[in-house]
Amino acid sequence: MGKLTWGRWQGVQVWAGVLRIALATLAVHALAAAAQSGSLAIDKIDPPNWWAKMPRPMLLVHGEGLRSATFSISDRNLRIEKVAPSANGHWAQLWLSSSPAEPERVTLRAAVGGQSVESRYTFAAPRPSTDGFQGFSSRDVMYLIMTDRFADGDLENDGPDAHSDAGSPAALAERAKPRGWHGGDLKGIEDHLDYLQQLGVTTVWITPVYQNQESDSYHGYGATDMYGVDPHYGTLGDLRALALALHQRGMKLVLDTVPNHVGPLNPWVKDEPAPDWFHGTKAHHLDGQTNFQALINPHAPERDRVGTLEGWFAGALPDMNTESPAVAQYLRQNAVWWVEQSGADGLRIDTFPYVDREFWHAFNGELKQLFPRLTQVGEIFNSDPVITSSFAGGVTRAGVDTELYTPFDFPTYFALRDVFTKGAPMSRLADVLGEDSLYPHPQRLVPFIGNHDTERFATAVHGSGGDSEGALQLALAYVLTSRGMPQIYSGDEIAMQGGGDPENRKDFPGGFPSGSSSGLPGDGRDAFVATGRTALQQKTFTWVAALDAFRHAHDALACGAEQVLASNQDWMVYLRQAGPSAEPGCASTEQRVLVALHRGAESAGSSAAVQPSKLDVDLNLTGMQGCRLGKAEIRLGEPSAAIEGAALHLQASGDAVWIGSCQ
Repeated sequence: MGKLTWGRWQGVQVWAGVLRIALATLAVHALAAAAQSGSLAIDKIDPPNWWAKMPRPMLLVHGEGLRSATFSISDRNLRIEKVAPSANGHWAQLWLSSSPAEPERVTLRAAVGGQSVESRYTFAAPRPSTDGFQGFSSRDVMYLIMTDRFADGDLENDGPDAHSDAGSPAALAERAKPRGWHGGDLKGIEDHLDYLQQLGVTTVWITPVYQNQESDSYHGYGATDMYGVDPHYGTLGDLRALALALHQRGMKLVLDTVPNHVGPLNPWVKDEPAPDWFHGTKAHHLDGQTNFQALINPHAPERDRVGTLEGWFAGALPDMNTESPAVAQYLRQNAVWWVEQSGADGLRIDTFPYVDREFWHAFNGELKQLFPRLTQVGEIFNSDPVITSSFAGGVTRAGVDTELYTPFDFPTYFALRDVFTKGAPMSRLADVLGEDSLYPHPQRLVPFIGNHDTERFATAVHGSGGDSEGALQLALAYVLTSRGMPQIYSGDEIAMQGGGDPENRKDFPGGFPSGSSSGLPGDGRDAFVATGRTALQQKTFTWVAALDAFRHAHDALACGAEQVLASNQDWMVYLRQAGPSAEPGCASTEQRVLVALHRGAESAGSSAAVQPSKLDVDLNLTGMQGCRLGKAEIRLGEPSAAIEGAALHLQASGDAVWIGSCQ
């Protein structure tokens, strides 16, 4: 080394100063970055796990200090193609290149500013295709259960916090609230599957099991965690146990899913994973509207659609921005996750028209690809078959195909209410059937007399001055013998009463701890067993069970075509036949079933004296040509039916049902 001169010494000092300034600058930037990011942490990943050989996932990571973090996965074959952190560092979207070919547990690592954190993540083995995923069809009878109001199987997860004993003052006080948490849970449903099978139910639809951390969100439609089972309902293990118990009995499970919105207390409302996670914000958003006509009208301006597609439902429920690729991916994954975790056989989709069709095309399309037999039924709450049918899978007149298996048959629901509460002619039912050509698959429709969002049928009829008992039996006979898959709302099979929300959601009698000390409605009576039912409850239960059994025994009713033979003010007469089957796979037999319904003056709300009613039906060029009738196999009242030549002669006094085979 040469001798150090004054000049060289000065040069060294200059460079040392430059180095000190540079190091100080780097330190300042590092401190600034650390201050901005905070302590590095990962505390939640959605979805909580995924599966090998499944579509590539987007992991939504929650924690602290994620804005500037660098992410890596221990399996180098799983590349992170895109990272999208939130501005505050609480969220990061990790878009993976694929899922692994085989099950494995990997380590997700985040690093920034000298800090690093790790989280283990599992890619499990998918369920065998025979383990659930069977789908529902017109052969099934669906039973709607609002989980919190059906039966309390776990007596230790009650009360406002799901940590109280069922008999505790806290739980009893909560159960006394019309909109409180009453204690029904998944275990309670599993405990009463014998009852459902005695009734003839084959498919159970349960309201959403999402975590709902809100005092009056017992119904499940205000999700605060879309990947958590609310502790009031039980655990993910309880959901799996229910699905397994149903499958072991040859029954099916339908889960309720809500991609349109979440609850007002969802953490996203105050801390969005991305600026466009919702349509609007809590402070600035559109109130929800219901203008379905504009959604199917090619001439309507966007102004008329935006309130329906982007408004916050009921002005309070945050509307998911399903046009965002990240939100759409999150919601598709969520549906797949619940189906795969539980082995569910179908989905009921809430608020279907309030979400854009492009989202549904991808959502239902992916489900169809992953679970070919899985089926979905969508809620389109409207009386017009033109509107309802516009959202059915296979219909493109209003835009891209939604790929939906079937809508609910709301037009039939409204027609039944018109007939029995407003005095409309029975032919209103035939009018609805006359619009079936609007649907690619009308045989898939799901008719019903009421659900958890409507006034109880018996109460609606009684309020109009009609005979609720007779009208209820007629209406149930219609939905259980008409085309499509009938849906029964828990309690309608025992003639439960109740007005609008929350009166239409009362506890099922016998499902909850009873005792004179509680003084709660329904205590001391158990409608799950015949000895605990009132005379009216037993009569209605027996009627539904008989209709279900007859339906299951006859392909003509379960999947056959329907032909209206006659309809007028008080008669509705139709033929179901399995020969020209309506549903693919229906047995090609010549089985035929005649159904004749007569509404008496009492069900119409009239005080007129009961007079015999006669109806002659021309059978020429109908499916009943050459038919021989035996005795009625299902009958209400004292109707008669006989064929002479090419004419069917019917007679009835009061409310009447005649159902029998045509040989």
